[in-house]
Amino acid sequence: MNDLKSYLFKTNAIKVCQGDKPFWYTSGKIGPYFINTHFLYGSEADANSLLSFIDENKHNKLELPKTLFKLIKEQYESNDIYNNVINEMVSFIKNNIPVDDIDYISGGERRDWFFSYIIANILNKPHITVFKDLDTVVSDSNFENTAFATPITGKKVLHITDLITIASSYIRAWIPAIQNLGGELVWSLSVVDRKQGGADRLRDLGITSYSLIEVDDSLFKTAFDNGLINKMQLDMVCNFIKDPDGSMREFLVNNPDFLENALHADEKTAGRARLCIDGNLYNL
Repeated sequence: MNDLKSYLFKTNAIKVCQGDKPFWYTSGKIGPYFINTHFLYGSEADANSLLSFIDENKHNKLELPKTLFKLIKEQYESNDIYNNVINEMVSFIKNNIPVDDIDYISGGERRDWFFSYIIANILNKPHITVFKDLDTVVSDSNFENTAFATPITGKKVLHITDLITIASSYIRAWIPAIQNLGGELVWSLSVVDRKQGGADRLRDLGITSYSLIEVDDSLFKTAFDNGLINKMQLDMVCNFIKDPDGSMREFLVNNPDFLENALHADEKTAGRARLCIDGNLYNL
């Protein structure tokens, strides 16, 4: 198992449930794994600390890139896991994208910044910080100077993201933000592709989409072979990947107490269970 894949499990960036306790997702559906790619920052605690810093400071859009980059660079220089992840991403870019053709690197609020900032610095490219409201701030590669972005007509942009699912953030914000500047989002690189159609949507828009890791059977089978998950976990994940709704409906039918117990659990879990029931998400 290569280092990057093992880091996903070591940092709990991919967390697989116990076979009899799938996770509740925000949608009200259930599933056997969570992906928090930003934990590759080194650990869950380190990642959550950086997210808190972003939330506390993102109101100051011109200063945030400067202060955020300092923290990220310190982590890159001190944490072996994060250092290795970033180095692998940089190597991938150099081997697959003509670096001289990249005019800007961009990253979207918030988790993309964990990866896009330091990569822009290493590749000596100016960085475009894209906010959810489509505001854009451009920084030099050392993040010493920042300004609200002005037109970059005809310039080519590589967008770095932590995770791609259905590419909804791209469609809603990242692509329009770059287009508003007159630039072209030409390439996308994600650390993890959940294989839910996002990469295909980008390709349909003429964007070349790359990822370092794809979430498929082979990823979890390799984890099983390396003793990172057990057979029950592997079976549940593989069944879920093959048929997400069908496999989880079967689980609920075979474990009737699971839904009832969720309704009497903590407020967040109970709320998601009610979403599941009220929406009849599994046709029970």
